[in-house]
Amino acid sequence: MVYFDYNATTPPDGEVARIAAETAAQAWANPSSIHRAGRVAREVLDDARYRLSRLWECKPSEVVFTSGGTESANLAVLGAARLRRDHGRHVVASAVEHHAVLHAVEHLARHEGFDMTLVPVDGEGRVDPADVARALRHDTVLVSVMAANNEVGTVQPVDEIARLCRERGVLFHTDAVQAFGKLAPGATGLAEADMVSACAHKVHGPRGVGALRVRSPCLPQPVLHGGSHENERRAGTENLPGIVGLVEAFERFTPEPVFEPARLTLLTERLAEGLLAVKGVHRRGAVHARLPNTVAFSVEGTDAIALLANLDLAGVCASSGSACSAGSLEPSHVLAAMGVPRDQCASLVRFSLGRESTGAEVDAVLAAWPGVVTRARGKG
Repeated sequence: MVYFDYNATTPPDGEVARIAAETAAQAWANPSSIHRAGRVAREVLDDARYRLSRLWECKPSEVVFTSGGTESANLAVLGAARLRRDHGRHVVASAVEHHAVLHAVEHLARHEGFDMTLVPVDGEGRVDPADVARALRHDTVLVSVMAANNEVGTVQPVDEIARLCRERGVLFHTDAVQAFGKLAPGATGLAEADMVSACAHKVHGPRGVGALRVRSPCLPQPVLHGGSHENERRAGTENLPGIVGLVEAFERFTPEPVFEPARLTLLTERLAEGLLAVKGVHRRGAVHARLPNTVAFSVEGTDAIALLANLDLAGVCASSGSACSAGSLEPSHVLAAMGVPRDQCASLVRFSLGRESTGAEVDAVLAAWPGVVTRARGKG
């Protein structure tokens, strides 16, 4: 099996998993309990928060642990917009955001009286900061632009956009879920953004745990209610083994990106060259300003379901930006925003490589690719 779907999730690191399991066995009590066992768990939680804040060069109080990237993005978008609603009800996001952001923005517009503006992208999926500036209004309270696109890998100029928003008194959030471990820490938005979303399972950590860095004095309103956990920003008993696993993974795999840029760029460019040799295959996303592990393509004459099924039969695990529901295919909103013809928006295939990827695996995919496309087109 060739696993080229690291943007979806990464295999858990053995040492990180071991430390998380030890935490589950040794610090099993509720960190909110005031007895001795609870105090042991609280010490572990406080230490994890301190370690992540030191890594991110922020205050421990600016770290909020969540259930993953989706909750982190929801807390940032919904919580910040509701916090600032008395100052204005206009939110801005890019047209290529992950649905964790887009659906939250759409909820604000449909149900809570906000206006929303989706900023366009160019043919490579890149946001122009000048377009963000033009989208800002006197009543804009929040802008959200992802650090790197999950479907096509395009890296966005988030620091420039963050500085622009600060000059205008607008909160800025970036979904950096795909950036950590793939880009240098300085490209994740940590230096400039008001809020930064992250999760563990994209960098060989456990699933079901994430974090939101919230720059003071921003205090987004909670989206979960029922307790005063996480400094009253996120109700619910903390997932202590997951939190420790997240911190371990981030300390090990993000200061020096675990997705080695030089090696993976060579592999993905070799992969791209071979895939493009098949007629009707088109590369999507940025060629240079991209995640080093990610290449995406659309294929004429077929769709993503057929392509992914045939890749799977050939022993290759890949993914698509398209969402399948009850057998129907939803074209990629990212490709649509990039101006790709609609018939090709439904045939996006993403290959995302990682720590264990090899040149031999690239060769195996390239050997299978012509047959995969032929069969997917119904000609094999």
